[in-house]
Amino acid sequence: MLYRLLADAVAATHFAFVGYVVVGGFVSWRLPRTIWLHVLAVCWGSASIVVGLDCPLTHLENWAHDRAGEAPLPSSGFIDHYITGVLYPEHALGLARALAAALVVISWIGWARLRRRDRVCGAQLDVPS
Repeated sequence: MLYRLLADAVAATHFAFVGYVVVGGFVSWRLPRTIWLHVLAVCWGSASIVVGLDCPLTHLENWAHDRAGEAPLPSSGFIDHYITGVLYPEHALGLARALAAALVVISWIGWARLRRRDRVCGAQLDVPS
């Protein structure tokens, strides 16, 4: 039972990480210093898709499933098992990836514009009258 709960907790953490990769840049609009954490998350997520890096969360979830006497995730991985075919059809994988990438780029552009605006407004406030 404990390992089953661990597997579920790891899966929930994995969902949160994937969600953060997609929309974490928008979080940085309110918490500007988190942009660097988002950049790292995007790099890791992209590398896992492009280069095929193994995800430690997938390994941990598989380990917990094994200890619980359950089948591990399929070799295709977390996203293919839980997201592709559930949140969007399999044939739309390319579109889903493109939309996720577009959200990341839009959030980064927005972050940069907000930082520039803050610097300009701050500089105008510092000018003596």
